Amino acid sequence: MSNLLGPIRQLGYVVDDIEAGMKHWSEVMGVGPWFYNPRVPIEDYTYDGERYEPHNSVALANSGEMQVELIQIRNDVPSMYRDFRDKGLRGLQHIAFWTTDFEADLDMMLGRGFTVKMSGCVGKNGRFVYFAEQDHPGSCIELSEVLGPKGKMFDLIRASSVDWDGSDPVRPFPDLSAS
Repeated sequence: MSNLLGPIRQLGYVVDDIEAGMKHWSEVMGVGPWFYNPRVPIEDYTYDGERYEPHNSVALANSGEMQVELIQIRNDVPSMYRDFRDKGLRGLQHIAFWTTDFEADLDMMLGRGFTVKMSGCVGKNGRFVYFAEQDHPGSCIELSEVLGPKGKMFDLIRASSVDWDGSDPVRPFPDLSAS
């Protein structure tokens, strides 16, 4: 467990083909079911303090308590995912810590010298930030708020993975507009 923010809760992988990624993870790794959104509804998105409109496809599944996220960027707006890809990298891009006390945890990380590179919100009480500091590829830290609909969705994804028998391997994201 991290002595900063508790356990790592998610591993985020940048992929070129999200459908092939879900197929590999479900058929080869036995991880699923996958909850897939071809266009994640990101609000208030910023990169280096500038606003953009990203188009990212995301798939989420759990293996035990660990959530796996597959990310495919669909447009060319600035993002840490694009930076990773443009360096010729694929695979593990970030690790995420989940929080129910976003402001306090963000303030603590900023106080330790971390700086926000990318941020936004997915659903009510679903803020996220990615910190600029990383010592090697795949060590980028995301802080993700898990209150409201996003947290409920993460609980559903984890529960769906328990005793998953391989059926219905790709499912749509639940509606995140509900409170």
